[in-house]
Amino acid sequence: MNADDKMTGDVREGVLTIDLQALGDNYLALCDKLAGGARCGAVVKADAYGLGMARVAPALYKRGCRDFFVATEGEGETLRQLLGDDVRIVVLTGVRPGCEADCATSGLVPTLFTLGQVRAWAEACARRGDAAPCAVKVDSGMTRLGMTGEEFDQLLADRELLRAANIELMLSHLACADEPSHPQNAAQLQRFRRAGERLRAQCPQVQLSLANSSGIFLGAEYHFDVTRPGSALYGINPVPGSDNPMRPVVELRLPVIQKRYVSADCAVGYGATAQVPAGSWLAVARGGYADGILRTQSGRGCGWGAGRRLPMVGRVSMDSTVFDISALDATEREALESIQVLNGELTVDEVGAYAGTIGYEILTSLGRRYYRRYLGS
Repeated sequence: MNADDKMTGDVREGVLTIDLQALGDNYLALCDKLAGGARCGAVVKADAYGLGMARVAPALYKRGCRDFFVATEGEGETLRQLLGDDVRIVVLTGVRPGCEADCATSGLVPTLFTLGQVRAWAEACARRGDAAPCAVKVDSGMTRLGMTGEEFDQLLADRELLRAANIELMLSHLACADEPSHPQNAAQLQRFRRAGERLRAQCPQVQLSLANSSGIFLGAEYHFDVTRPGSALYGINPVPGSDNPMRPVVELRLPVIQKRYVSADCAVGYGATAQVPAGSWLAVARGGYADGILRTQSGRGCGWGAGRRLPMVGRVSMDSTVFDISALDATEREALESIQVLNGELTVDEVGAYAGTIGYEILTSLGRRYYRRYLGS
């Protein structure tokens, strides 16, 4: 542990531990999965899925990552300041109208998904006097961002626009990569491969990128030139239904601020939705839905303490959550100072299931009141 990783400062609001060594190991494990010279990039949008881009991105850079993907120009500008000029930073949601010159000046590669955006980019670059690179995105079947087939045909027909736009990367996104047997995967692969062949016939320098985290595990034919893992880097299982090949990256520990013995049957929490019998022991932890302990976990989720699961009781409040610690003996109750709500046993995927959502939302919802502790930096 580095000196700056020591637990200093006010930790009474809970401790969120991010293991950068595990993060780096996950990146290298994904690199090892790739075939045919494909490179492994990293998606660090939304402040690296809530874990802190300022610490996560340099850790990935040290492991050899040179292709980073963000959601907005602001994220890209911040990342450029962090990492310098020898990385490619792709903005996945494009460039705002009128901001093309600023995007090019910052050395960002915008993902363009309409013919109008490509024309605006080419015109802005012409005014600047240089051909800054861009990426284009085609819709291969997700029906979200991406050029339609008709627009893509028009782009390929405009040779002058292709030259002026300086397209260096073509992307698409898989809709069902976490379901390996879904026929949508093969259909999207076929459409994307064909679009790539057509674009490369006129722009041989174009690189192709299709696979997200789960897409990497679909096989070598999905890897192309650059992959875009995000969730798997942060410990989310890219192969649901199978053992998670990734190391857990986060641990979240909430301080216990009260323990109480229940002397008579009673209700717990807002709405009196939970009843506990006389003889129960409860622990109230500081941390609630304002901190990313989603309210939808109420009555379903659990914590971890003294080596076992501790059920959540009643509704999650804004600043506190109640746990049933009746299963602990007197010595264990006395020693219980905190309860973990994320760890290697209680994973982000499992917590997401308790909350009726996915691990992505669990990570990106983690609040700012926690003391953040980085290991292996």
